[in-house]
Amino acid sequence: MPEQSRRTVDAVHTACDILDVLQTRERAGVTEIAEEVGLAKGAVHRHLVTLNNREYVVNEDGEYRLSLRYLDMANQVKGMVGNYDVIAGELQNLAEATGEIAQFATEEHGWVTYVYKSTGDSGIQTASSAGKREYMHSTSLGKAMLAEMDEERARDILADHEMPKKTEHTCTDAEALMELLSDVRERGYALDNEENITGLRCVGMPLTDSDSDVFGAVSVSGPVSRMTDERIDSEIAETLERSTNVIEINSKFA
Repeated sequence: MPEQSRRTVDAVHTACDILDVLQTRERAGVTEIAEEVGLAKGAVHRHLVTLNNREYVVNEDGEYRLSLRYLDMANQVKGMVGNYDVIAGELQNLAEATGEIAQFATEEHGWVTYVYKSTGDSGIQTASSAGKREYMHSTSLGKAMLAEMDEERARDILADHEMPKKTEHTCTDAEALMELLSDVRERGYALDNEENITGLRCVGMPLTDSDSDVFGAVSVSGPVSRMTDERIDSEIAETLERSTNVIEINSKFA
């Protein structure tokens, strides 16, 4: 690779690292950012000046934050989800019917990427929100999508992201998970039994298009005290299936 190409790629990596820091910390000074990304303050400052000139960040009295232009980008990305309004409306109905948290996500770069979230009257607060990413192996949304993927693709995702242990219940063995995915296909939905967050149980169902390709998943999440096996079998799975049918009929993921 030519020297100039390597420098260009390194510069993009650095800019992305800086933006990641600002997303996490909301606002930070040059010294804080330099320590976080492991670079000299001068180099980080040059990147920040460039990002500020391009209006991707804002300098407020020596501290930097992400600019509001990301709102426009977010709206543009939402427009890539075919019939987003149908998905949002159905998720609201699902949350209202169950009283729990209802979420829609898709897979991007091997991550569960949340697109929409609706909270019912009894829903508990969780850290997930539109744009947030999670591991696929530890979530019902991720397992639901993995179960519908080509096996080679599913194995590549698990290998690339290394299946870290999120809780004491997380399955971290690829072969064991692949066997569980067979159960998901047979049952029609995936379970997260406190595998991503202790005390939280989730049920996820895949969404497929007319070519049987998976384009996302929908889930219902709640505390283990309410998300019992009996309730999942007698209520949640059926309600979730109705919502996925409506979304599949009316939506296309671009």
